[in-house]
Amino acid sequence: MAFNEFALANEPVIRLGAFFGVFALMALWEIAAPRRVRLHTRLQRWSANLGLVVFNTVLLRLAFPLAAVGFAAYAAEHGWGLLNNMALPEPLALVLAVVAMDFAIYLQHVMFHAVPALWRLHQVHHADPDYDLTTGARFHPIEIILSMLIKVSVIAVIGAPAAAVLVFEVLLNATAMFNHGNVKLPGAIDAGLRALLVTPDMHRVHHSTDNAEANSNFGFNLSVWDRLFGTYRPAARLPQESMDIGVTGLTGDPRCVSLTGMLVIPFVNAGEGYAIGHGPEASHEAR
Repeated sequence: MAFNEFALANEPVIRLGAFFGVFALMALWEIAAPRRVRLHTRLQRWSANLGLVVFNTVLLRLAFPLAAVGFAAYAAEHGWGLLNNMALPEPLALVLAVVAMDFAIYLQHVMFHAVPALWRLHQVHHADPDYDLTTGARFHPIEIILSMLIKVSVIAVIGAPAAAVLVFEVLLNATAMFNHGNVKLPGAIDAGLRALLVTPDMHRVHHSTDNAEANSNFGFNLSVWDRLFGTYRPAARLPQESMDIGVTGLTGDPRCVSLTGMLVIPFVNAGEGYAIGHGPEASHEAR
């Protein structure tokens, strides 16, 4: 109970403090040891990407006043979910809930690649022509709303404690900035981290313009799900420094680095060939 009360009382401070702290560290790391040469200036991309983050944050607070942490407390009060009906120590319930929510995010990510209509929304994230810490937070507002609906449904089903939801959201934001970072990691360190976590080189493969590579490495935090379900790809065909990033049909499109442009992308570009089972390899297998 003490963990949950602390989470409810301090959620905004903890989330904002973690976000700005990790953002500053990753930004400095990208300046000191970039992995790839930028195609656009930080001012151009960050104003669009972070502008979308602000827009989505306001939208979520208006649409979901309780937010995920508050909903978890509401679910607990009403006895919803598996963990709310089990007598488990708080630390164990917290760990189980965080792992379960991470798995749910993996499945959600696969779904947004498998369903063409959802891919149209998700391509806004992939259409970033560069790849850095802000890429991890650029999502279309409709996808953000759908993601929140999925999240609260998962919280209701598993009965995630409020503290676990806060820990999960802090971890998700931090690891999204880390694994989207334009940073170099020594090969041995990258290999060691991949045993547990998604690294920048691992997730960057997922942002390749090659549809087979884009449909791999779906994890955001824990790397185990990709290995368990056969979606892990250790490397792209091309070196990290020269692989093409983005969505083929949107290469060079100025809307990809514009706030208003990102809002209209799902309605003007179908992203054909990227959704799982709808790419060239699917046609080849059908023959």
